[in-house]
Amino acid sequence: MTLFLENAWLPDPAPAGTWQLTLTNLSDAPLADFTLSLTSITRIMPDHDVQGASFLQRDANFHQFAPLDDAPLAPGQAWTFRITGLNRQPFHRNDAAKTAWVTTADGVHHAVMVGDLTRGGTAPVLPQPRLPDGKLTLPFALLPWPNAIDAVPGDAPVILHGVDADVDTLRLMLDVDALHARLFPAARKLFQLSPTPGSRALRFATDPGLPAEGYTLDFGTDITLTAATEAGRRWGLIALAQMLHGAFADPAFRFPATGRIADAPRYGWRGCHLDVSRHFWPVEDVTRIIDILAWHKLNLFHWHLTDDEGWRAEIKAFPALTAAGATRSAALPAMLPQLGDGPEAAHQFYTQGQMRAVVAHAARVGVEVMPEIETPGHAACVLAALPDLADPSERPDSYYSVQGFFNNALNPAMPGVYAMLETVFDEITAIFPSRYLHIGGDEVAANAWMASPRAQQLMEQEGLAGTFELQSHFMRRIKAMLTARGRVMVGWNEIAHGGGVPPEDTLVMAWENPAVGIALAREGYDVVMTPGQAYYLDMVQSGDWLDNGAGWAGPVPPAQSYAFEAEGDFPEELRQHMRGVQACIWCEHYTTRAWFNDLVFPRLEAVAEAAWTHTAHKDWLRFTAQVRLHPTL
Repeated sequence: MTLFLENAWLPDPAPAGTWQLTLTNLSDAPLADFTLSLTSITRIMPDHDVQGASFLQRDANFHQFAPLDDAPLAPGQAWTFRITGLNRQPFHRNDAAKTAWVTTADGVHHAVMVGDLTRGGTAPVLPQPRLPDGKLTLPFALLPWPNAIDAVPGDAPVILHGVDADVDTLRLMLDVDALHARLFPAARKLFQLSPTPGSRALRFATDPGLPAEGYTLDFGTDITLTAATEAGRRWGLIALAQMLHGAFADPAFRFPATGRIADAPRYGWRGCHLDVSRHFWPVEDVTRIIDILAWHKLNLFHWHLTDDEGWRAEIKAFPALTAAGATRSAALPAMLPQLGDGPEAAHQFYTQGQMRAVVAHAARVGVEVMPEIETPGHAACVLAALPDLADPSERPDSYYSVQGFFNNALNPAMPGVYAMLETVFDEITAIFPSRYLHIGGDEVAANAWMASPRAQQLMEQEGLAGTFELQSHFMRRIKAMLTARGRVMVGWNEIAHGGGVPPEDTLVMAWENPAVGIALAREGYDVVMTPGQAYYLDMVQSGDWLDNGAGWAGPVPPAQSYAFEAEGDFPEELRQHMRGVQACIWCEHYTTRAWFNDLVFPRLEAVAEAAWTHTAHKDWLRFTAQVRLHPTL
């Protein structure tokens, strides 16, 4: 059966316009007694008008329609219907149906080909190139660029061999060689233990006076790497590996003959987040992403393991969290397909053994793994798996989140919620040694729990008013759980709502805009800056209709990510609260590996340089000349 779905957006009526869908039957047989299902980030709101179809249901991004009459759709015939009452005006060609299928009376699902969203009244134009050709200042492949370099280019040695080093240092050197080999499987080896014709000796020295992650490289007949710690030696070895790789891979790059590099990072927190709930990434992809972080001297991997769309972390005490909460299917009313899913069942999660393996792999390349267990919002998958956690007297559609999920927040008045989270935190902290545990805390609907009799009773007992004071009450209990387990609470900037949690041993990620981070620092919170306007790598990269990505904070071209200064307007007296910066990879739009590479790179490298390199040493044209050498997923 060959079926094709066309999407068109028409600007009237303002502000959101009209979504027009046309299903064409290109099969040899008529299509009768069927429904059309689709997933779309453009959603139908409760106050809507559908003309030409019967609107059967919506669950967040899942929509289902049927024709108004029983007449079969003959070969070559099309069925068109229109919808007004959308959540917003679409931004780009990917903002309508991502996947679609027809279900016939026998229960069989038939795939539907889906076209890009077209825009009525305006012809699209091709996006402009995102990067200029660039211009090297020095012919060395180094990214992020070091904070002090004075070196003369020469010929690349055949290989570097370690000299007079202890076993731990030699192992570290070969670990960096293995990292390079994983990222560039066809490339030549960079390090070895014995001299060979054309090789240069690499010596190691220790200087306790250097910064914890700092290093120096002195180039001459031999090369000397000096550091105070293993981390500093690792970043120095990666700098050598990058320069060797560049000199071997591209004649524009050389290796230093003489001179010196003295380097240390600008920020201690140099992070990258990955959402594996909206789009699941196999373990092999996760470890490659971690390798890419290490290659760019990023030291923190924020693993977003749970969200509305799926619970991805095995919890042995609650097998339903992955049995039900990690499965999406057209046959599961509580967990219908979302954001590019098809109708077939998708059961996707990480076992505890797999998560431990990821943590061990990351430690081997100098990256800390911080897990995120999203609370209290973004918990639709939890409530689908453990429905007893909901207030039975609360209407199941009493509120909905910005993503369109009904009643998706864990209820602070339900004792079972805290018992479940205690157990989850016990198992998660046994797997992840990081002292940081991210608890989410973002995007709870403004009227959440207000129709819950138990929540009303709790608010009366505790003297609380409204959703955000109730959320703050919840967060203080969660913080106590983490403190008891020796963990620092990390959350999105909304954890400060309603009075918030105490700033001591609390780290807040400012995502909505840079001003939020400054305001939180004034309240005494330590802050990691991760604003959507620069560091969200799912944002579209231009205003052109034909580009792909999210649009709420965009467009965010690579030049904007590179130029953004997270310290920006931070007053000098608050700088001690500015812990660092982080990129975020949200996966609503990443239905393929190709889309991942298109959106993430080179903006990830831009954030890596912002995290390491001081402003005075950044150079956009130098960056663009170098970044083409770097790996993708």
